[in-house]
Amino acid sequence: MSILEFLTDLFNPDLRFLPKALLISVMSAVVCGVVGCFVVLRGMAFIGDAVAHAVFPGLAVAFVLQGSLVLGGAVAGIITAVLVAVFSQNRRLKEDSVMGVFLVGSFALGVVIISRAPGYAGSLQQFLFGSITGIPDSDVVVVAVAAVVVLGLAFALHKEFVVVTLDREMARAMGLSVFWLDIVLYVMVTLAVVISIQTIGNILVLALLITPAATARLLTDRLGVMMTLGPLIGGLSALVGLYLSWTYDYPTGGTIVLVSTAVFLLAWTLAPRHGLVATWRSARRQPDDAGLDDGVTVVGGDRRSPALDAGR
Repeated sequence: MSILEFLTDLFNPDLRFLPKALLISVMSAVVCGVVGCFVVLRGMAFIGDAVAHAVFPGLAVAFVLQGSLVLGGAVAGIITAVLVAVFSQNRRLKEDSVMGVFLVGSFALGVVIISRAPGYAGSLQQFLFGSITGIPDSDVVVVAVAAVVVLGLAFALHKEFVVVTLDREMARAMGLSVFWLDIVLYVMVTLAVVISIQTIGNILVLALLITPAATARLLTDRLGVMMTLGPLIGGLSALVGLYLSWTYDYPTGGTIVLVSTAVFLLAWTLAPRHGLVATWRSARRQPDDAGLDDGVTVVGGDRRSPALDAGR
């Protein structure tokens, strides 16, 4: 299928689900690209997986009651995010252990709830792997509102998130409420995951949150640039993935994830400064410095810490 034919299908009244799927996919990818930058920099990839499972009971309840999946998942995810933040304050348990407990418990609860609904097997497959044909018009509005909220929070609290990301103890010394900032970030991750579930699916949504941001991290040392590249890469991956999915009849979520993974592999290989080829060339040019690594990057003659560059 040519691009022109794909555009024609987008405006075909008989295929109203296709433009809705494209709109939600791109909005989801943009939001995940922004939030994912903080997740990647803080080494919190596991929380994306935990949240993806935590929203499942809310999705199941909304499905049984024939309500909004987005709202149901958001409520369940936010409750779990707050519980994780509260339980993580107990220093005898690390954050990943607490998330692991709620991950398994929440997902099990969702399976039990949805098993009581008619068409259990088909519904479970839709939740796990996504579906572009069953997106109601109301969910498009809800996703748009959630996207505005998440992007607004990311913009309003950008400086605070950067400080907490770089040094939590310094953030506390500056008088920032690290606990509440963590809760806000967990809620943002939850909303980003929930609005992506319908097209990507519960299992693959972590890739949309992590892969574009990780790709952007390979391409730049500056957080501002990274937060521009992340959503851009995610949005383009969603667009290309949906086009390939529609053209060759591939699963939508899996195709979008494979496209974003391919972009990541290209960046890992060809990134100008941190790619495999650049690293190999640098090693050949400076063999005498191969054994030196003081954790400081030299940029334009200046010795600069990578952590400080992340805040720029």
